[in-house]
Amino acid sequence: MKIALLTSGGIAPCLSASVGRLVENYFRLYPKSEVIGYLNGYKGLLLGKNTVFPKKIKDHISEFYSFGGSPLGNSRVKLTNIKDCVKKGYIKEGENPLQIAANQLVKDGVTVLHTIGGDDTNTTAADLARFLKKNNYNLTVVGLPKTIDNDVYPISQTLGAWTAAEQGAIFFENIVNENTTSDRQLIIHEIMGRNCGWLTAATALEYRKRLNRISFINEINVCKGKWEVHSILIPEKDIDFDVECDRLNSVMNKYDCVNIFLSEGAGLQLIIDEKNKNGEHIDRDPYGHIKLDDLNPGKWFAKEFAKRLKANKVLIQKSGYFSRSAKANKKDLELIFRCADMAVQSAVKGINGVIGLDEENNNLLSCIEFSRIKGGKPFNTSQSWYKKMINEINTL
Repeated sequence: MKIALLTSGGIAPCLSASVGRLVENYFRLYPKSEVIGYLNGYKGLLLGKNTVFPKKIKDHISEFYSFGGSPLGNSRVKLTNIKDCVKKGYIKEGENPLQIAANQLVKDGVTVLHTIGGDDTNTTAADLARFLKKNNYNLTVVGLPKTIDNDVYPISQTLGAWTAAEQGAIFFENIVNENTTSDRQLIIHEIMGRNCGWLTAATALEYRKRLNRISFINEINVCKGKWEVHSILIPEKDIDFDVECDRLNSVMNKYDCVNIFLSEGAGLQLIIDEKNKNGEHIDRDPYGHIKLDDLNPGKWFAKEFAKRLKANKVLIQKSGYFSRSAKANKKDLELIFRCADMAVQSAVKGINGVIGLDEENNNLLSCIEFSRIKGGKPFNTSQSWYKKMINEINTL
């Protein structure tokens, strides 16, 4: 049995640990197996670049759990986007990326492919599996669901998301002290989440838990209210600027600062409409997603709120790269281990799919069919913890 691993898309606090656990399982349970890793995701597969995991690595496999990022490297490549693959030099004009990738797997003698990534990574894996089956090559593909956005159908909790929320809270725990550098200070904490506000809400929840453990000095206005989250803006909730600005003006007048947790996908259409009206070009990635860094939502919202709140100083801070680069925390590691263990079991049985907690089946850990995997799952704002938090924030 020859196993290949690849990690793809943006990084998350689960990639190194997932790779380590998969390798650990194969070398422990199937000592004669060979394990390779394609470098930089599907790019390495197309270019035939891989690394071999030596058997001796099992003696210190736990070291994988101490690192963030990916030991194999990542890239954003969609095998069905022929034009992009040609443009980047991964294939030649007239070639089919799926065919090139399939040929490489056949050449390398791979019988099991594990993909660790989000919905794009795993739906691309499904495209590859279908292509190989159609061409009579027996390959089992089993994916692991990585994304800090936690927005993959029908998976209730993606790998790395818990850690990202915790790290975003730690990030803001320092940044919030900047509210002492000026009167009428506005801080925008921009958090990753293109279509889903889960990470923004979860980061706010974790931050407020940490806030509750701090002793303040109310006698000289070092009070909890100045360090609070004053507003949470997510894609799932329409923003009434007039109402929100009236409320936040009261907060500004009371605490001399406003701290906003902003999901990068919140109010996205407002920004797109403005750019289209001005005739500005909007760039997209190989998967067709708008490049949010180019839109710069934090800057746009900061400009709008600064005017309405009469802010004397504005600070925009993005925790995304800080959060997604962390090593997995204990809670994530436990889920990673469960998913990786089942991934090996499914692969050995020849069952294709993505391992995850199936929210359509009582959150049972399952090998979910590729056909059921898709992205863009919204955050469920009816959850009690979120409603309680918003009610508390709105009464500050």
